[in-house]
Amino acid sequence: MDIKSIILAAGKGTRMKSQTPKVLHEIYGKTLLGYVLDSVKNITCENFVIVGHHAEEVEQYVNKNYENVKTVLQSPQLGTGHAVSMACPYLNNYEGLVLILCGDTPLIQEETLRKFVDFHKANNCDITVMSTIFDNPANYGRIIREADNTLKCIVEEKDATTEQKAVKEVNAGIYCLNWGKIKLAFSQLTSNNAQGEYYLTDIIEWGKKNSLNVNAYILENNEEIFGINSRMNLAEATKIMTRQVLTKHMVNGVTIVDPDSTWISPDTEIGQDSIIYPSTYIEGKNKIGKNCKIGPCAHLRGGVEVCDNVKIGNFVEVKKSIIKSDTNVGHLSYIGDSELGSNVNIGAGTITANYNAITKVKSKTLIKDNVKIGSNSVLVAPVTIEEGANTGAGTIVTENIPAWSLVLTRSPLKIFTDWVKNKLK
Repeated sequence: MDIKSIILAAGKGTRMKSQTPKVLHEIYGKTLLGYVLDSVKNITCENFVIVGHHAEEVEQYVNKNYENVKTVLQSPQLGTGHAVSMACPYLNNYEGLVLILCGDTPLIQEETLRKFVDFHKANNCDITVMSTIFDNPANYGRIIREADNTLKCIVEEKDATTEQKAVKEVNAGIYCLNWGKIKLAFSQLTSNNAQGEYYLTDIIEWGKKNSLNVNAYILENNEEIFGINSRMNLAEATKIMTRQVLTKHMVNGVTIVDPDSTWISPDTEIGQDSIIYPSTYIEGKNKIGKNCKIGPCAHLRGGVEVCDNVKIGNFVEVKKSIIKSDTNVGHLSYIGDSELGSNVNIGAGTITANYNAITKVKSKTLIKDNVKIGSNSVLVAPVTIEEGANTGAGTIVTENIPAWSLVLTRSPLKIFTDWVKNKLK
């Protein structure tokens, strides 16, 4: 059965106090919306992102980074039900499943969505709402069930009775719909409420009136539906994501010396028996091999591939580079837009000067196998250092270096005997 998704991303996010649309705020260099889109990309065949506030920015982001995703404008913003209805013209002849998600829930997992869809199918549901359990369910809509345990209704807290407020099962805001049976609902929703908006939750009542099978699926890990509404939420979500990622790596045989000071993106792979030292920050998408040592205080900025038995020392920054096996990058170095061969030694304080500030062009540095770079060297890209070449400490390399050569750019040392004593006199 086909599955498509509708992702709600039109909100302003007032509490973020930002000129950036809420869904374009980032965790580890990826937007909140990006995490949600990635969670569905292997499940769905087509996705619709409902945009509103700063629509052009969100649309540009989506078009640049994703295929099979169409942005649909909601203007004005008249509620979540109205937002979904904006996609209806594109789904007129569609009869499959539709997942509805929020664009500000970056912790939702693909595996969870697959289980959700499987539940929907196995129970022959027409409408399935994802729910979860909170010990303190304040501010969430409560899930009220029928005697047979199917979904009766969702009651918002402000409308709930004392008995209903005691219910700890809440609406997680994710839906799976048999679109062919449900699409008519979005032309029949009303806005008879204090906000004058069309609520997505009203499809539950519509479904019950039309004798549809309405149910709720309980999500075990309630952290996955953590929504971002403020900078505090953003920081908390980052911590939750980090804890999950570090735990996964440690279970898989990676040593994290100090989890409290180590930050690793969920798009980073790390091989067994590698060690990540304290105060290391790894963002973006990276691949680190086996038996590597990273840090302390290292920064991998994304697009980094590190092969086996590599050491990246303290206060080293690496970006969009390949580092092959048995190579050592000494402390206080910057490696950007580079390819380093095997058995290379990068001395402390080495810089690959990859960026021309005038032309705004970034160029590549190629360092072949068995090269030794002396401390405090500057490699001005584009440049290639062939196999086995050495640079002396303090060398500035501005042209390609032949294999097995020694290159120096060092002024003769001058010693002025007793110069200091004479000055003091």
